[in-house]
Amino acid sequence: MSISVVGFDIGNETSYIAVAKGGGIETIDRCTPTYVSFGDRSRFMGASAKQQAITNIKNTIFNFPRLIGKKFFDPAVQREIPFLPYNLVSLENDTIGIKCQYRSEMTIFSPEQIMAAQMTKLKEITELHLQSPCVDVVLNVPAYYTDSERRAMLDASSIASLKCVRLLNDTTACVIAYGLYNKDFPPVEAPPKIVAFVMLGQSNLQVTICAFNNGEVKLLSVSCDPNLGGRDLDMAIFRHMCREIKANYKLDVTSNKKASIRLLQECEKLKKLMSANSTQIPLNIECFMEDKDISLRMPSI
Repeated sequence: MSISVVGFDIGNETSYIAVAKGGGIETIDRCTPTYVSFGDRSRFMGASAKQQAITNIKNTIFNFPRLIGKKFFDPAVQREIPFLPYNLVSLENDTIGIKCQYRSEMTIFSPEQIMAAQMTKLKEITELHLQSPCVDVVLNVPAYYTDSERRAMLDASSIASLKCVRLLNDTTACVIAYGLYNKDFPPVEAPPKIVAFVMLGQSNLQVTICAFNNGEVKLLSVSCDPNLGGRDLDMAIFRHMCREIKANYKLDVTSNKKASIRLLQECEKLKKLMSANSTQIPLNIECFMEDKDISLRMPSI
């Protein structure tokens, strides 16, 4: 039985799975939400977990890639806490605990355990697609991840019964993919082809500049902003809509966590529609707050 090389890219919002086989790369899943939710009887991962973000708000965990390998009082973690509807607690040695109710008992999980649950979901999807066991995996990580964050990813893969054969920087993976499918490069003795790779994720920005010649590539520069991403655009739209809702419907969205998450999800959809439309885009939500329906329009840019 042939064994395929599998890669997991676990982003802050969505996870991807790719398989190397037949001389190329096949993406077998590109839209599994990076969510884990705990219920009275079972746990949920991926799409089924995200569906519970509103109805099971305190026990649905997301944004955990930004917590893994960090200390509780890390400034980056403290900046995240106001945006998280679930509870974080400080444990021994300032490690992070995620407190939620699971099977009718209050339980504290580590970010590594939550990440392992997500990896388990990706493993299940992979095995269903390949019809063979998934054991060895390459994990993509942001280029700015520290040693502690990288070790935590390895711990998570071990919990998920996966053997991580390599941690690969997002920037490196992008360069390799480009070089794999593009062969029209100048000879070694000629000036190189300079290429900039810009990766705007849900919560980070990574930029890499490389020089390509036939058969070789030279890394010229890498720069990252761990705190700038697509969710900042979501939040800008969210704040605008909050002001509009307060002015038109006298409702304070930020006072209600469920309403805030619901509106933020709609703002994410608006952002995607705005990228493909030049006209005003409607926003309609039924029974939003206090049994009121809201109907607004997002102006074009």
